[in-house]
Amino acid sequence: MKSLHLLCNAHLDPVWQWEWEEGAAAAVSTFRAASEFCEEYGGFVFNHNEALLYLWIEEYEPELFVRIQGLVKQGKWHIMGGWYLQPDCNMPSGESFVRQMLSGRTYFAEQFGARPTTAINFDSFGHSKGLVQIMQQAGYDSYVFMRPDSFPELPGQDFIWEGFNGSKLAAHKVKDGYNTLLGKSIEKIKQHMEQLGDQPVGLVLWGVGNHGGGPSRQDLGHIAELMKANTGFDIRHSTPEAYFKELLAEIELPSFDGDLNPRFVGCYTSMIRIKQKHRKLESELFMTEKMLSAAALNGLLAYPHKEMHEALRDLMTAQFHDILTGTSVQPAEEASIRTLDHGLEIVARMKARAFFALAKGQPKAQLKEYPILVFNPHPFPMETTVECEFMLEDQNWNEEFSLPVVYRGGQQVPSQPEKELSNLNLDWRKRTVFKAVLEPMTMNRFDCRLEMIPERPAVALLPEGGNWIFRSERLEVIINGSTGLIDSYRVDGVSYLKPSACKPIVVTDNEDPWRMDVNRFDSVEGEFELMNPRNGTTFSGVKQGELASVRVVEDGPVRTVIETLLSYGDSVICQTYKLPMQGTEVEIHVRVYWNEKDKMLKWSVPTLLEEAAYVGQTAYGISELKRDGEEVVAQRWVAAQEKSANDRTARAVTLINDSVYGSDYQAGEIRLSLLRGAGYCAHPIGERAILPQDRFLPRIDQGERAFSFWLNAGATENRFAAIETEALFHHEKPYALSFFPTGEGTQPQSPFQLEASSVQLTAFKRAENGDGYILRLFESSGRGETAKLYFPENNLHKEIKLNGFEIVTLRYRKETGEVVQESLMEGY
Repeated sequence: MKSLHLLCNAHLDPVWQWEWEEGAAAAVSTFRAASEFCEEYGGFVFNHNEALLYLWIEEYEPELFVRIQGLVKQGKWHIMGGWYLQPDCNMPSGESFVRQMLSGRTYFAEQFGARPTTAINFDSFGHSKGLVQIMQQAGYDSYVFMRPDSFPELPGQDFIWEGFNGSKLAAHKVKDGYNTLLGKSIEKIKQHMEQLGDQPVGLVLWGVGNHGGGPSRQDLGHIAELMKANTGFDIRHSTPEAYFKELLAEIELPSFDGDLNPRFVGCYTSMIRIKQKHRKLESELFMTEKMLSAAALNGLLAYPHKEMHEALRDLMTAQFHDILTGTSVQPAEEASIRTLDHGLEIVARMKARAFFALAKGQPKAQLKEYPILVFNPHPFPMETTVECEFMLEDQNWNEEFSLPVVYRGGQQVPSQPEKELSNLNLDWRKRTVFKAVLEPMTMNRFDCRLEMIPERPAVALLPEGGNWIFRSERLEVIINGSTGLIDSYRVDGVSYLKPSACKPIVVTDNEDPWRMDVNRFDSVEGEFELMNPRNGTTFSGVKQGELASVRVVEDGPVRTVIETLLSYGDSVICQTYKLPMQGTEVEIHVRVYWNEKDKMLKWSVPTLLEEAAYVGQTAYGISELKRDGEEVVAQRWVAAQEKSANDRTARAVTLINDSVYGSDYQAGEIRLSLLRGAGYCAHPIGERAILPQDRFLPRIDQGERAFSFWLNAGATENRFAAIETEALFHHEKPYALSFFPTGEGTQPQSPFQLEASSVQLTAFKRAENGDGYILRLFESSGRGETAKLYFPENNLHKEIKLNGFEIVTLRYRKETGEVVQESLMEGY
């Protein structure tokens, strides 16, 4: 007899066409009704996931929460999935996915004694291969998902999904949706019975949704009658775990190795403000955890676990699959930005608390010196460019310039003044930029002295033949004076880019924030062009004289900064190139004033590597991306990569970003997706117009937005040994502040140091149960490496062998000097 497992659920989006308060109301109503049916109908089991919804029940209707706890104990209510919520499954970092699972695991273990082994993401829009290893290490053996809706590459509806580092788990692709209309569940169940074929085991999802609802008395009556009928099927109310247990006992499943993408490719770009603040909170939170842990282990403060967990909840909420993807209504967008800002404010306060604690023991400043303290949150030395501002002890009203010169231990380091953020036309506030090598996970001390000179240093770089040609020991960059774009980028004498690189282009789009109808954006409508001097001067707000639309604004021993103004239609871009005197990485800022509707803004970097593969960072891994112009998703960086990383003649162009996820690639050209002009929460329905045509309707992402990119190139082997560390540095930046210490106390020491070329410290935080500190290591190259850890407080050396893309979690107990391998979920 064939088995048919009925999985009753109620899909509840906390926000979507509604705001979170309505989502909470729907959750309370749905859970109340479901509990009544669990008590009334023998054998019925209700399934629900997402800790966030249970937290709402616990807060807003505690009596119902206690009732559900009882039903869980009786086996009538099943805690399904066990994550904090159903996030987008492409854009959060690998560590964010760990926290989604860890937060859910701890909550459901403590409140319900439950530990699900099947992960659930019914509604997320595609799924990163990196999830497999994370889920497996989190204690999951199976996964249920629905999208992509059509995915012919899959070997079947049930399969073994293979991830990085040899990880595997069973997966089930939902057919015909996760919900049913009221009273229509019986039709769906019968349809599945007819289509089951030779399969001995089947799974049907039913329950009223998309805004709660779940089971109904009408549906339960129909199902009870079907169960009694002689159908040749064993039909039962069930759970995901029960389905997979029977399935794997009956069938040997085929395998699939890859991402489950793409679906709804507009979601990689819509509502960029949410995506940017999400990335910022993600980076700031993980960096601040490292600072707080260093301070706590030195006995300088008590680790603020409650405050940091509150900020983490803000981050995880923003990762919901209708928030981070930009598919909700405008009030939900604004509320999500407030939530992210709330998390950022908490983290900023905790970071300041850690910084001032870690400044203990620094000597007092000498007379006429301005100390700059820089904390490196990473357990290895890093060479970087530091930017810091400070006030002079008094206003300088004389016709002269106070030149800040930076020293370290009495030795001068390369530094230069740049325009401060304020606009007071007075020699009073200073912004200094300097190169430094920062010692690992400790406070680095610099001192600034002033030299009085007649006037601000003049720009030295002048145009040659109408172009700006920047040369350093290893780098040559030519910026075309007629286009404002990069015409040549050479590293160690080798060219990597075609002319007109870093070009903003405008692509045909429509009103749908999901963009449900296509997987690519390839119809170019036009491109941004250099503004004429008159318009550029007016846009710049300059009233005295006329400015060229390509100009050098900063120049010195650290870097040259060139600014260009470009326009298209009703939109303007101020694009800034920061060209370094040391190294080969060019930093590019793109400040956009976007006023286009039904169009997408892409940013084109045409490389000379026309046969190269296209790869990008994904959740705890690197994915090979499509190279046919189809829209793809990646995280902190993408790269055009020639051949194997072991081939010393192979070259690569790498591009780190601060806040974008979508891109496409074809014939060596990287095109990053920056902005869209879509409508709010609108998608095609039949032949109807996507948006009403009788009124003004606001569009997503109109106005000012800003982006940063870091361009680099070189031998593939060298680039891929460095790119992950570079991306980490740019996102978890050392914290610099001009601060006059008391000179009292003892300088804290680095809690540990890490020696490895391809192993990253992705997390360093207090353990969830307070027993020691958690270190998470990740091998980022795919080749494997042995990491060497040194804990000076205990004079402890530890070597950890990691396979390619392997995640290893350690628990450090300072009191006993123990470093032991721990489960990803810290024992939960």
